[in-house]
Amino acid sequence: MAKGRDKHQERQQALSLFGKDLTRRAGSQCELCEASGVKLVITEVPPVPKAPNFDHCLFTCENCREQIDNPRRIDSNHWRCLNKAIWSHLVPVQVTAVLMLRRLAKEDWAAELLDQAYLTDEVQTWLDSIKA
Repeated sequence: MAKGRDKHQERQQALSLFGKDLTRRAGSQCELCEASGVKLVITEVPPVPKAPNFDHCLFTCENCREQIDNPRRIDSNHWRCLNKAIWSHLVPVQVTAVLMLRRLAKEDWAAELLDQAYLTDEVQTWLDSIKA
């Protein structure tokens, strides 16, 4: 049991090394909803590699993170922020935006936004690599 906890703590420590670079990249705001002045947490974008990878990380607010991790707690109005995030130049932001829009596809606005989205080959390949 302690081995699992130790591995988790090691991973969290490795991820925390990305903090300064993520803060710079994100401009100290959530990379999905652009909330600022709130606590930001590192969120890994699936598929999660064995070793922490900066290119698979986002800086998100706790509200976004909670809803990403717990689909039953999704507040669809909060995710209207994806209107901007879906066009981000950052691949992990786009991938996460598509994943959330797919969860919200029953909402007309989300389905329309998903239909309008232009996905590069890199984003599409990443999405295809995620096990449903």
